[in-house]
Amino acid sequence: MTAYRIATAQDERILNEKRRHRDVHFDAQPLPTATLADLSRVRFEEDYLPSAFSDDVLAANDRSYEQRLAATKMVLSTDLPTPTMAGVLVLGIRPRDFIPGAYIQFLRVAGREWGDPIHDEAALDGSIGDLVRRVDEKLAAHNRTTVDFTSGPVESRSSTYPMAALQQLVRNAVMHRAYEGTNTPIRVYWFDDRIEIISPGGPYGIVTPESFGQPGVVDYRNPILAEAMRVLGLVQRFGFGIPTARRELREKGHPDPTFLVEPTRIQCTVWARR
Repeated sequence: MTAYRIATAQDERILNEKRRHRDVHFDAQPLPTATLADLSRVRFEEDYLPSAFSDDVLAANDRSYEQRLAATKMVLSTDLPTPTMAGVLVLGIRPRDFIPGAYIQFLRVAGREWGDPIHDEAALDGSIGDLVRRVDEKLAAHNRTTVDFTSGPVESRSSTYPMAALQQLVRNAVMHRAYEGTNTPIRVYWFDDRIEIISPGGPYGIVTPESFGQPGVVDYRNPILAEAMRVLGLVQRFGFGIPTARRELREKGHPDPTFLVEPTRIQCTVWARR
């Protein structure tokens, strides 16, 4: 007699991921309601291209604007220059007009509990470069620095959290978040004793809840976006974000960050020094 097993939610997630691997990934899909006018040509030609190619390569290349956009996968093709999802996220003048969840919700909570008073809040949006710059500025504004004049012959400075760790973790969330099937932003909630970074979308591809965050275990839900972030200098080496953040936190006396990995979201909690 054959025994049958009832499919679990984990089985369904794995099946859906396999189906998506056979499809065109999200950031390569065209956005039919967008046009070239919705992309910033200045941002592409003055920021992106010089970062992606050397001056002599650009000087020797006589491709048109549309051809260069197509070569970098910011539009579907030269003959059909419809912006891709990546094009709108990287070069878009107003990405949220087309992708409502393309922003970061920042809260500074004056306390340790949900429901405590809100000290500061902001919806941070824009192209990927602007988005990362704005969240960096917001984090830096709340990251107090103390100066110690008495413990040694040279003054020492220490921040509430190491900025390098926060940057790695937030940028990791920006790179790997899901946009399909949700209008939820990335959420960065700063409490008195911790910072919670919550991104929509669970582990992708070869990454599982058990292997999440392990060195060398990486896959890309948004590969064009990931490459664009590398080109723009927002990330340096793929797969090193979480290990780098862990090292920075450990060296500054913080506990290891904790991760809640679920099928529809990933939450990273960065703890204050104790």
